[in-house]
Amino acid sequence: MSMLPFDDRDGQIWFDGELIPWRDAKVHVLTHGLHYASCVFEGERVYNGSVFKLTEHSERLAKSAEILGFKVPYTVAEIDAATNLVVKAQGFTDAYVRPVAWRGSEMMGVSAQNNTIHLAIACWEWPSYFSPEARMAGIKLQTSKWARPAPNTAPTQSKAAGLYMICTMSKHAAENDGFHDALMLDYRGQVAEATGANFFMVVDGKIHTPTPDCFLDGITRRTVIDLAKRRGIEVIERAIRPEELKTATEIFLTGTAAEVTPVGLIDGMKFIPGQVCKTLMEDYDALVRGVPAAAAAE
Repeated sequence: MSMLPFDDRDGQIWFDGELIPWRDAKVHVLTHGLHYASCVFEGERVYNGSVFKLTEHSERLAKSAEILGFKVPYTVAEIDAATNLVVKAQGFTDAYVRPVAWRGSEMMGVSAQNNTIHLAIACWEWPSYFSPEARMAGIKLQTSKWARPAPNTAPTQSKAAGLYMICTMSKHAAENDGFHDALMLDYRGQVAEATGANFFMVVDGKIHTPTPDCFLDGITRRTVIDLAKRRGIEVIERAIRPEELKTATEIFLTGTAAEVTPVGLIDGMKFIPGQVCKTLMEDYDALVRGVPAAAAAE
């Protein structure tokens, strides 16, 4: 993946209804979304030129904005069409898409009832780097000191920008200590998620995953649960205490960016990614690239 800065690239970004040159997609320093986090976004992947589960992402973007008290000024169908337009304009076969909606600059203060709602959609190249075999080494997680907030203290069912600050802080701390990512507990001390991916563990051949009552029920999460059930693997959604992690034979994460990523270490506990991880990685890779289900199961 290119290490070019994101404000200085060639290409086009869809911005408030039209494609404009990438470098011209700018907002004012006094935009409300920057100061008060009145901003929602999505992360989407392009495989073989098509956005995976595009409409589900567009629907969630609109719902996230609604939770934050504003309305994206485009229908879901229009957001889908705009996304496809920018993907086509960029011309990438495997890519990442970032739609983002935010309150503008008309009012600067906690209240911003009259601010214009903006929408931009960017797309950049994101090839597949690792084969399922290479990913099976597993990543290292460190438990964060920050907790996912209670649903009555933050808009936890929205993919809202403000909810990710503790994710950045947690991931930076983990990376500084030699880990790849952080495992976040929730306000009750229960296992929640990683900084940008949902959490699963395998115990006695069954998959266990935290109930998403204070964090996002990810689109990839739901997809992988469905794939597991197709394989006849029981999936149990429940509260998971940190002390239960040592009973797991496999642990993995799911997300648009993470796809299906095995975990090899959490703090001092080691795990060996196994057949469940490998099977779901292969099934997910086949699904997103349009391989028929029967062929993927062979």
